[in-house]
Amino acid sequence: MNSITQDMKFRQSLMNYAKKYGVSRASRKYNKSRSYIYFWLKRWDGSVESLAVKSRRPHHHPNEHTKEEIDLIKGITNGTRHLSFPNYGIVSGNKGIHAVLKVFTGL
Repeated sequence: MNSITQDMKFRQSLMNYAKKYGVSRASRKYNKSRSYIYFWLKRWDGSVESLAVKSRRPHHHPNEHTKEEIDLIKGITNGTRHLSFPNYGIVSGNKGIHAVLKVFTGL
């Protein structure tokens, strides 16, 4: 982590208070729920960096496009917002991109 945010400093002081006086008392003083405090206590190892918010983005999606499909889409759009393939009867939008992929890749 490059920087320590204000939220991380707040959580650090909350963890120190909860460790010293207990979770219920810290909950009342800092106006945070006990489940919030227990959540951060589970992650906390004594350092401020352990109190950083972690990404919840999934590592994989079962229906994601392959690298070849993404390159094909980028090659077709060429930075334009509207797709037009009158020979194939294709218009812009999600269905249009799907139709392009169907025509060119046989999906």
